[in-house]
Amino acid sequence: MFFNIIKTAILLTILSGLLLLIGGLIGGAAGIQIAFFLSLIMNGIMFFFSDKIVLSLYKAQPLDRKHYEWIYEIMEELTHKMRLPMPKLWLVETPVANAFATGRNPSHASIAVTTGILKLLDAEELRGVLAHELAHVKNRDTLITTIAATLASTIGYMASMLRHAAFWGSFNNDRRKQNPFVLIIVSILMPFAATLVQLAISRSREYAADDTGAHCSRSPLALASALQKLENNVKYAHMNEENMQQTSTASLFIVHPFAGHSLSSLFATHPPTRKRVERLQQLSKKMFS
Repeated sequence: MFFNIIKTAILLTILSGLLLLIGGLIGGAAGIQIAFFLSLIMNGIMFFFSDKIVLSLYKAQPLDRKHYEWIYEIMEELTHKMRLPMPKLWLVETPVANAFATGRNPSHASIAVTTGILKLLDAEELRGVLAHELAHVKNRDTLITTIAATLASTIGYMASMLRHAAFWGSFNNDRRKQNPFVLIIVSILMPFAATLVQLAISRSREYAADDTGAHCSRSPLALASALQKLENNVKYAHMNEENMQQTSTASLFIVHPFAGHSLSSLFATHPPTRKRVERLQQLSKKMFS
């Protein structure tokens, strides 16, 4: 757990460094300042509105307490154990079996479940999933992943500016001394590196949420069973990967919501389910041996 926290801090520092570096390549000291203030503005927007944007994207509706009283009872038990405020609960109408958490802090948190996951999992497995999502809230992962995504997006935007400036030669005197071909290569590699760092943060936070959620629910094997079912379900019910907005929010979900994973493990938003299950099985042995 502590290692994951340190790892996340280092990765966020690397992302920030990449952003300032590309700002410096564009405009020297002034470019660094522009990059810094641009990231502040984008992070401010995402800090206050990211939850509304995501919930709107998936047309989430408030979870009806009359029909799903048992889910509210599970959440009240788990929030009491984790000493967290009760989050808002949402329902997404889709056969895709999945769940996600969003919100800038525990006081403004939302957890959404799909109709698909309610049909697929039993009550104990769903309890494990909800504990995992609450762990994301407790660990401030919803904010961390939002910041990482925003920094990566800003780097991509500024890399495009750098590529344009290198092509047209629109640099200040200091920048003109640099080889434009080198700058074009850098502008291509920077977003690539930023994406790898962003995905590494996402994978690290999933492991941490598995651990926290399993300890809280006291049922790591139920969460492991749920992960296996959700992984298998993706083969038959998954999201449309042509929708770029949905692709950009893949890291929010408890399992990768698209059929198949990216071209390699480098581009996976989640750790391999097999490894997550193995870790949970080992944790169960430690907890109950």
